[in-house]
Amino acid sequence: MLADLYEVRIARVRHRFATTLENKIETTMVSADRISRNQGSAIQHVSDSYRHLHRIYGLGATVGFAATGEAAHAAETALMQAYHEKRGLTESEVQCLKRALGRLQSVAASELRLMYQRGG
Repeated sequence: MLADLYEVRIARVRHRFATTLENKIETTMVSADRISRNQGSAIQHVSDSYRHLHRIYGLGATVGFAATGEAAHAAETALMQAYHEKRGLTESEVQCLKRALGRLQSVAASELRLMYQRGG
């Protein structure tokens, strides 16, 4: 009985994760062009993007998106130093982030397709 309740809860979390995943990645991709300045808005974009990626990383494996979580961690790593230093990204950090986000988008799309094929 408890196992069934757990599975129902995980299924709900997985569904919520899956339905918001593409939007979180897209939002972070749009922000990538706005986080290279050291203005207050750039710092806020770095912070928001870091939190989005950290949530994907932290929850991914738990709900069956392990590869997506690992790809999010790689993208999060591109933001980590700027996030902790409360600054915008350098141009090279922006390029690194964009590459990592492209990989994340690809991996997430693949795992989402698999989930929907399985009826998830």
